[in-house]
Amino acid sequence: MTSATRQPETAAKALPPRLIATDLDGTLLRDDKSVSPRTVAALAAAEQAGIEVFFVTGRPARWMDVVSDHVHGHGLAICGNGAAVVDLHGGPGTHRFVKVRELARENALDAVRLLRDAAPGTVYAVEQTYGFYQEPAYPKLHMEIPDSLAPAEELLGPDHPAAAEPVLKILAYHPEIDPDAFLTLARLAIGDRANVTRSSPSALLEISGPGVSKASTLALCCAERGISHEQVVAFGDMPNDVEMLTWAGRSYAMGNAHPDVIAAASGRTVANNEDGVAVVIEQLLAELP
Repeated sequence: MTSATRQPETAAKALPPRLIATDLDGTLLRDDKSVSPRTVAALAAAEQAGIEVFFVTGRPARWMDVVSDHVHGHGLAICGNGAAVVDLHGGPGTHRFVKVRELARENALDAVRLLRDAAPGTVYAVEQTYGFYQEPAYPKLHMEIPDSLAPAEELLGPDHPAAAEPVLKILAYHPEIDPDAFLTLARLAIGDRANVTRSSPSALLEISGPGVSKASTLALCCAERGISHEQVVAFGDMPNDVEMLTWAGRSYAMGNAHPDVIAAASGRTVANNEDGVAVVIEQLLAELP
């Protein structure tokens, strides 16, 4: 079994990189959701040097059009915080799921119940491989029209029209609780029934299957390619990046990163609006023999 836990004795090694793993929002993308020309050039140069680039994001596959023009070579991305590996070669709307690590409906229902009890007022949405469903009180956070509106218990129930479609994650929103406090509360309430994280500045949690994270899915993809964690360079800015940054041999928190991310990373770069990922890639390429 591939472990997504970095061993302390190997953390200081600096082998030549074979794979760059980068988050998107707040990391590779500027705040206007664009990829700067400098970053485009850096990604292309890395691929030309034989270094694979993986986009590792909390976004669903249908939101990957922002980088679909920049997937070189393998064309794969890790979406939904590790819940899916997606081939983006076909372009928006024609992506293919290569690997799905679903959240069992039983676990999802348990998480909904436990968090409702711990934080009354929590509302939910359900992210599936192709569909998006939400409760009527769930706010318009995602700039899209849900496929259906119903209580989470119905959305996750056996009689829902999309019951045969895998659940990638559920989203839990609270209108009043501090985001970090909500994350801590949810992790205590849900325990090992699911993996809970967040990437939004609001009190919006992302709940995936047990053990499913950016790090664990990235570790699986690297193992398939014979790439060790010492050969991975990772970038991120929010709590859903912490495990990945801890696992990678070299990791960088963005200048705009959450304090937990800064503590987890082995290095730091400038903010996303200053092309922090490109700055490091350029340095890495300059160091290659």
